[in-house]
Order: sequence, then C-alpha cells, then structure tokens
Amino acid sequence: MSHIYIYSPSSAVRDKAALRRGIRQLQAQGHEVEIDPDARSSAMRFAGDDETRLAAIHRAGASGADVAMIARGGYGLTRILPGIQYKRLAKAVERGTQWVGFSDFTALQLGLLAKTGAVSWAGPSVCDDFGAQVEEDGSPDVVMQACFDDFLVGQGEGAGWRVATERGAPLAADVEVRNALLWGGNLAVLVSLLGTPYFPEVKGGILFLEDVGEHPYRIERMLTQLLHAGVLARQKALVLGQFTAYRAAPNDKGFKFETVLQWLRSRLKIPVLTNLPMGHVPTKVMLPVGRHVTLTLQQRDAFLLWEHGH
Repeated sequence: MSHIYIYSPSSAVRDKAALRRGIRQLQAQGHEVEIDPDARSSAMRFAGDDETRLAAIHRAGASGADVAMIARGGYGLTRILPGIQYKRLAKAVERGTQWVGFSDFTALQLGLLAKTGAVSWAGPSVCDDFGAQVEEDGSPDVVMQACFDDFLVGQGEGAGWRVATERGAPLAADVEVRNALLWGGNLAVLVSLLGTPYFPEVKGGILFLEDVGEHPYRIERMLTQLLHAGVLARQKALVLGQFTAYRAAPNDKGFKFETVLQWLRSRLKIPVLTNLPMGHVPTKVMLPVGRHVTLTLQQRDAFLLWEHGH
C-alpha cells in the first residue's frame, strides 16, 4: 500500500468530521497516512498564515510519501505562489512523490508546470472525496476510488466518459488529437494566473476546465478572457468538466450554460468537448497535468489516454 501525506495549503478545514472520515477511509484501505502538523491549523479563512502553509507544502515535498494530497481546496494558494520552492517540489516528483488535488490546488499545479515542467495530478482531496458519504453504505464514490486505486499501482492509462447531449445540436464529428500536453484545472484559478510567471505558456495542448458556484455569464466572461488573450486558439482541444452549484437569475431570460457553449464554439476552430468527470462532484477521474496524452471522440464516447504508469 502507499504512504499518503495530507497537508492544507489553502483554506482551513472546517469540517473536521469529513477529515477524520477521509483519513479513516484511506487507512482502512491499508495506506500509511501521515498528517502534516498544521493540517488542522486556522488563521482567518486560511489553514494557518502564509508562512505556515508554505512550510506545509515543503514538508509534504520532503516527506518521501508516494502521494501528497491536499486536505481541501478553497482559497489561499495564489497569494503564496512566489514563496514556493518549485525545484524542491519537482525533485520530490523525481523521487516518486505524486502531488494530487483539485480546485484551488490548480494554482500550485500550474505554477509547478510553468516553473519546472513537472507533472502533477488533478484528482481527489481528503475532505471532499474520501471524507464524502456518497454510496448507500456511507463510503466515497466508487468510480473516484477505483480511479485513485489504479493510479496508485501505476495502472491508470486514461479516462473515458460520454459527452453531454445538447438539445438541437448535431452529433459532434469524431475527434483525434495525439501527443498533446494536458493542462488546466479550475477556471477561476487558472484565469487569475494570466499574465503572471505561474501561467504555463502551452501551445498545441489540451486544456481542461471546471468550476463551482460560477453563474454561466461569469463562466463566459472568464472564457472570453482566455479567448481574447489567445490562450484558447493556441490549444488543439478544449475539454469542459463539471460546472456546478450555481443559480439562475431572473435577468437571464434563457441565458444558460448551453448558451455559453454555443457562443464559444462559434468562435473556436478547435473541438470543445463536455461532461468530463472532473470538478466539484463526487465522481472524478485522475488526470496528469503536464503529461502528453491522446484525446479521441467517437460519437459520444470520449477518451483521454496516456502511457502506462506514472
């Protein structure tokens, strides 16, 4: 089994019960779980002050663990990006430590990719995923768990899903994009890095995006920024994950997420795929950020594929 190091680089852990459940779940699977001494720290909304969280990141890198996994996301990483010693984190990757997380963790992932080219993984967090009671027996989502298990033993070779059907839209043409760098993550976090040294300048890549609590017009506004900045046109494909937990407004008058998709596709010459199982949802796959992959779409069946092992 694996050595998993749990640390808190972003928001404070408020749901202590979810953290305990997540730790127990990982231990029940036979993993050695090491908890950072400041994983439960709190300073305002953060998991400790900036220096505390920086130290936690560097301890995770020095832990020798197989996996460094965030306790939760939230907010906090963008303000400490200049203090992260990226070469130390990349050295940890070379020694076998895999960095795993999503949401606010996107900032660390993209900073690591921009500064060193090292690969990290978009995947579960302790509280939101292993501490979630999704199945009838109170256990986490079985698909998430299976994807993580495959990842741990080096058997994860890709992710497959069915793209969403959109009313009135024709069936998408088949897609094949080979040997393209996969990158992306949380849309709001990614956009906040534009124009900074922590934004990877990826050309010919496959960009995946997800978000939570953002109204479709805000999603469109952020995508528009990526469009006007030339980021989207430089990619070979755009893959949209789950955009959840937003409310329609009286002023929408029919404006919805599908409207955003139609508008975006009208301005892009690259494939735009939807429904990737990644985001603030129980069912999520593991995705290697910074690794070259192949994307295919046949009718509604989509696949992201990479070579065997880490």
